[in-house]
Amino acid sequence: MSKATLQKLLEEIQRLTTAVEALSGPHPVKTDLTAADCFIWDPATSHLQPVTSPNRIDIGLIRGVDRVRDILHDNTQRFAEGLPANNVLLWGARGMGKSSLVKATHAAIVAQTANASSALKLVEIHREDIDSLPQLMALVRGLPERFILFCDDLSFDHDDTTYKSLKAALEGGLEGRAENVVFYATSNRRHLMPRDMMENERSTAINPSEAVEEKVSLSDRFGLWLGFHKCSQDEYLEMVDGYAKHYGLDVDDETLRAEALEWATTRGARSGRVAWQFTQDLAGRLGRRFDEIRD
Repeated sequence: MSKATLQKLLEEIQRLTTAVEALSGPHPVKTDLTAADCFIWDPATSHLQPVTSPNRIDIGLIRGVDRVRDILHDNTQRFAEGLPANNVLLWGARGMGKSSLVKATHAAIVAQTANASSALKLVEIHREDIDSLPQLMALVRGLPERFILFCDDLSFDHDDTTYKSLKAALEGGLEGRAENVVFYATSNRRHLMPRDMMENERSTAINPSEAVEEKVSLSDRFGLWLGFHKCSQDEYLEMVDGYAKHYGLDVDDETLRAEALEWATTRGARSGRVAWQFTQDLAGRLGRRFDEIRD
């Protein structure tokens, strides 16, 4: 075989090897669980991507939801201590701090157990990756760390069948749910399904009650349902006042109240999110940065 022929053969082998590797998809990436306390799930590489600077606020700044805050904290604390704990669905009004509370609760408990090597991990799984939840659960099952798997703004539309994968994953099939895993989700819908979808199932199915039960039973997999409702004016102003004091925004009480109410009126809503957006606007107008916190 000539040298030129051999070279062409080697090039062809390399081309075929590259093509086969491309078809097989990305190689799995080894996860370093000591790199952070928070991670984002990447199903393409079966990798937990560390988040070293998570976007979260102090749990003390979340106002108007004291009861559900305490319930979530107690459930998470028990889980962190290796005791039985429930999957949690946080549902209800937009902007009332559902996802913020999950992240803040995790941070508070990690801070309390810092001497125990921060073994409680928060892993966010995106809504579009829910069908890979069994893959994620298989990855973390049996590890010494404990994992809160978290999906923000979870809901399902008419033609979406991934809820079936979620139902199976939450109860773990034959093996049962992994002892070191709980699943927390937030949603604007109590049953995770559109109301018109449930009503349509009732009107078109041969057995309407069974058709609806199939979909409503998904939310039954969550042992705790924590409801978030629209806040009152006093609760909204308490949120604004808490943010202003925490970040040292120098505004007299009367001006702060008047501007906060005007801001809420222009938005047509009162919520924790609206209070935070007003605080950002106020801090900007005062020339203050949020990293200049007054203790």
